[in-house]
Amino acid sequence: MLYSIIQPDDTWVLWGFLAGWAAISIYLEQRYKWASKLSGAIIALVGALILANLNIIPTDSPVYDTVWAYVVPLAIPLLLFRSNILKIWNESGRLLIIFLISSIGTISGAIIGFYLLKDHIPLLDKISAMMTGSYIGGGINFAAMSARFDVPGETVSATVVADNLLMAIYFLVLILIPTLNFFRNKFKTPYMDELEKKAGGNENEAASYWKREDMSLKDIALAVGTAFAIVAISFKLAEIFNDMIPSGENVNVFLNILNGIFGDEYLMLTTLTMLSVTFFPRYFESINGAQEIGTYLIYIFFVVIGVPASIPLILQHAPLILVFVTIMVFINMVISFTVGKVFKFSLEEIILASNANIGGPTTAAAMAISRGWTKLVGPILLVGTLGYIIGNYAGTFIGVWFSNL
Repeated sequence: MLYSIIQPDDTWVLWGFLAGWAAISIYLEQRYKWASKLSGAIIALVGALILANLNIIPTDSPVYDTVWAYVVPLAIPLLLFRSNILKIWNESGRLLIIFLISSIGTISGAIIGFYLLKDHIPLLDKISAMMTGSYIGGGINFAAMSARFDVPGETVSATVVADNLLMAIYFLVLILIPTLNFFRNKFKTPYMDELEKKAGGNENEAASYWKREDMSLKDIALAVGTAFAIVAISFKLAEIFNDMIPSGENVNVFLNILNGIFGDEYLMLTTLTMLSVTFFPRYFESINGAQEIGTYLIYIFFVVIGVPASIPLILQHAPLILVFVTIMVFINMVISFTVGKVFKFSLEEIILASNANIGGPTTAAAMAISRGWTKLVGPILLVGTLGYIIGNYAGTFIGVWFSNL
């Protein structure tokens, strides 16, 4: 770990930075037109990335782990309080197709990258397995593949460093794409068109979308209290199912799939939230401010995404691994956008599907929130969490294949 002015155990200082910089990012986004076009998400991420690489804040800390473990799970139900499960199901079908197409891009990228660099990167077969799993599912799959193929700790660490930097850069690219006229002219953009129509010509779309709403102490109490309850119940249920349903190499495929569906915390959280909203619509519709609170929590998450992207560590330990994962992401992007264009998927659907592959469902949902594509938050969470199941099988296939070459 590199030295930093603020130490990893400076808990209150780091929380002050995360919460404060998230607030500043939102303020700038809603105050200035340039920041609105750039988006508060980019401001939050880039600010953290710069400070981390200037060694002002640490690249690793228990505070960041807390954001992943508690802040993100609380944000998800808050942002789904107005979800209509029937509409979400209709949207999920299209997203699932483009997500699977994007997954093919990940696998293709792994194959191309492996054959180009196999003579230059030690243990590339194992790295390919880890990154294939990760770039279809997420960190869970990365960990599973590293254990499955017994990857040495130093190789795992170097790959994580490369992945962190690339994910931050690609996240920035995907957020910028909707602001470029080239993509707006080449792809359908129904969600952005609807948002701009609602803005009514306002120069600052973010400020227009996030207008002031009536909110009482009761609203805040019910929103936060309900979110805590849903997260607690969901995670406990997932834990119970994970213990009940066997999984692993010596278990049949059907049981592994069942474990992946019912034992996944985020899939359980998304499903339980949407079922609750569907069966008790009046209760959830009566709560004001849930979306605002959830969005602020997601902006704290944006800040954390930029922190681990340490350029000095990349140059020291993993320059060629960075090249390999860049090839994987580039091929994923090319296939996602090319095939998406041919089959007339919207720009928003393609961006979120590719994001869900590379960064996982949480980053994809965060991007949907930051751009105001609220109708796609639930669907991309559902589709992205299914990637956890697909990722393990794809990663295992790639790892076994490459290790026998």
